[in-house]
Amino acid sequence: MTSTTMITYRNRQREGVSRKMQKSVRYNEGHALYLSVVARKEGTKRGILSKKSTENSRWNDKYFALYQNVLFYFDNDQSTRPSGIYLLEGCTCERVPAHKGSAVSKETVDKQQHYFLVVFGHDGQKPLELRTEEESDCNKWVEYIQQASYSDIIIEREVLMQKYIHLVQIMETEKVAANQIRTQLEDQDTEIERLKAEIVLLNKDKERMLPCQTNEEEEDPDIKKIKKVQSFMRGWLCRRKWKIIVQDYICSPQAENMRKRNHIVFNMVEAETEYVCQLSVLVNFFLRPLRMAASSKKPPISHDDVSSIFLNSETIMFLHEIFHQGLKARIANWPTLVLADLFDILLPMLNIYQEFVRNHQYSLQVLANCKQNRDFDKLLKQYETNTACEERMLETFLTYPMFQIPRYIISLHELLAHTPHEHVERKSLEFAKSKLEELSKMMHDEVSDTENIRKNLAIERMIVEGCDILLDTSQTFVRQGEYIRKSINLVSLFLSLSLALSLSLSCSLTLFLVLPLSPLCRQCRKSGLQPPGV
Repeated sequence: MTSTTMITYRNRQREGVSRKMQKSVRYNEGHALYLSVVARKEGTKRGILSKKSTENSRWNDKYFALYQNVLFYFDNDQSTRPSGIYLLEGCTCERVPAHKGSAVSKETVDKQQHYFLVVFGHDGQKPLELRTEEESDCNKWVEYIQQASYSDIIIEREVLMQKYIHLVQIMETEKVAANQIRTQLEDQDTEIERLKAEIVLLNKDKERMLPCQTNEEEEDPDIKKIKKVQSFMRGWLCRRKWKIIVQDYICSPQAENMRKRNHIVFNMVEAETEYVCQLSVLVNFFLRPLRMAASSKKPPISHDDVSSIFLNSETIMFLHEIFHQGLKARIANWPTLVLADLFDILLPMLNIYQEFVRNHQYSLQVLANCKQNRDFDKLLKQYETNTACEERMLETFLTYPMFQIPRYIISLHELLAHTPHEHVERKSLEFAKSKLEELSKMMHDEVSDTENIRKNLAIERMIVEGCDILLDTSQTFVRQGEYIRKSINLVSLFLSLSLALSLSLSCSLTLFLVLPLSPLCRQCRKSGLQPPGV
């Protein structure tokens, strides 16, 4: 070996030794441990993540904690000392697809993993590969790591500082303007005080001059009397003129229309009060007691039958109580009567009447079936004897809502007849009337059937022993009258499309004759002709 080769070998040995002797980077380990404790308690994001090892490319579960722009990871969630620290300043974070060739443990074969990568902003540093089982958790980690940058905070601080400086400048400008306005107000106050002093002096001078003028200008007593008479005549003429104007207005067609309009409104309020009372009797003296009876040990009626008979009667009562309160509030503001807004509120909710009308025929049928139960019939008669019912039957109260929509239409028709065309409420009232007429047309077919059942039930209640034939909903009431037989002085005849009922009008009504009508008689009754032999 030559001397040159020996020297080269020695130099290389010295370089290797110097590299081994090179000092490691020092850092404040105590402060780092303190920050790790803070990160475990108050970190922006904490949780278990799988970390890919750089030595053997295996995935290990670690507990990560992000605090400001420092990412700590621990062996588990119980560890107090961090296993590693990553400085995230200047790094980027993004989602990456799953690695097809990566080694996956048996536990995670059936679980879908979501990967993301932390890339540091310089060469020589391998990216940090992490993964989690939930996609939402993965998105949150990516979002928080992207925001963990001190430079972004500096930029945001500079923007806020510029806004603060701008606001300070505005405040200074406003202060200068406020001082100028304050100075102007003080000058104006001084000027006002000066003008007030001048006015006071002028008033004093005027008061001094008045006695001299009155002494110089003493009026004659006759002139004073003439002035009094003139003043009296002017007042009398003025009052007479106003009296004529008021009388002309009272006798004018406009005032007559206004009186009739007010009378219609007052009648509407009275009718609404009566209707609310009827609904209150229906709910408080029939619906609620029958609900309680249906909940007893031996119920005379079921809850389903109660719902079928009354349906939404309670809702209708609450609706009209609100409408009634609105009408009374309008009457309290008389003579200013504004009703259109009340109908605007009422119209969208009147569709509940359609459901009531559709159910009315069925409700009367259910009621007729329930009356065959003696306990229910006895209980119902007890309710009907209440003084609030005024000897009216339950069927009568169930029929009242059927006529409320036509009553509103008639009231609006009369109200529009006495409302001028240029009146502010006319268009709204016409719209309300048209909507009510459309609703009434849809309810018309239901009303005729329910009225027929009501009349048949009333006839059935008049018979002492009852009449099952009248409980048939297919029976149509045609006419009612009286005739005289030889054996019985006075007999009442009820004629339907399929049969004739003959009742004795003695002290107690008794059914003694049921006559089925021939097809010819039924056809004559339908066409409105007089059948032969009747």
